[in-house]
Amino acid sequence: MKNNHSLKYLQGYPDHVLSQVQSLIEQGKLAAWVNNKYPTMHNLTTEKALYDYTMAIKNRYLKKSSPLSKVIYDPKIHIVNHALGLHTFVSRNHGGKLKAKNEIRIASIFKDAPESLLRMLVVHELAHIKEKEHNKAFYALCCHMEPDYHQLEFDARLFLTYKELAQANQ
Repeated sequence: MKNNHSLKYLQGYPDHVLSQVQSLIEQGKLAAWVNNKYPTMHNLTTEKALYDYTMAIKNRYLKKSSPLSKVIYDPKIHIVNHALGLHTFVSRNHGGKLKAKNEIRIASIFKDAPESLLRMLVVHELAHIKEKEHNKAFYALCCHMEPDYHQLEFDARLFLTYKELAQANQ
């Protein structure tokens, strides 16, 4: 396949999938596909709204898991870590007591994204509270919280490809 430098978010997918995406790009139809499938963006623009949204999902599916101390949009993670979100677990010794904090950071590009794609990312990061590795149990938990997880993950990668191409064409 030629000229798939713009498919960096889709690395690891089979060639037949990549060629379909490349065809959409070459025909100038990727933007229309994304906009037709996801015509509206979420309105969770503040970190408080993002925290409340994340806690609602956590309280529904992971009631007995460790608490979350912070959920924020982070403008740095997309560039620095080549990630869309990060789950961090911080342990500190305070006066002889070990205090643990779970934090979730979401790439700020998802401030302006469809709600279902943001949800997929939040579910992914929440799953890391229970399962640290990307293993079978991790993906089973993701699918328990979001049955369309795998499709949404793929669509999020298409969304990122679309955003990058749109930015390059400005």
